[in-house]
Amino acid sequence: METKNIKVAFVTDDGNTISQHFGRARFYEVVTIEDGKITHRERREKAGHHTFHGQEEHGEHHGPGHGFDEHSQGKHRMMADIITDCQMLVARGMGNGAYQHMLNANIKPIITNIPKIDDAIQEIIKGTIVNFTEKLH
Repeated sequence: METKNIKVAFVTDDGNTISQHFGRARFYEVVTIEDGKITHRERREKAGHHTFHGQEEHGEHHGPGHGFDEHSQGKHRMMADIITDCQMLVARGMGNGAYQHMLNANIKPIITNIPKIDDAIQEIIKGTIVNFTEKLH
């Protein structure tokens, strides 16, 4: 994927660190990279577990097929709608259903082990960011 000109959404609660759980993060830190340089950075509110009050709680361990039912897909759609202008999404953890939904929305999800957004940006620019899909749950 071309990384010299790209818009990337990072899941975050503070704008500095990448959240360990896609569904629980409150914000996206959206970074526009042009010619290998950051040209714009903004924070967007993100739908997530905090948005879906009164609906079933997520545990840390999900059974097979979790995240693929119609109810979950509706939640994933809400979480993706605000970043449809992004080509990449970076988190430190994510469910299989959300991951697949992002792929279907033409947003490349990256599961990283890098805690800081600024460090991940540099890896994206260099084209060396690693996708740890084994962290999917």
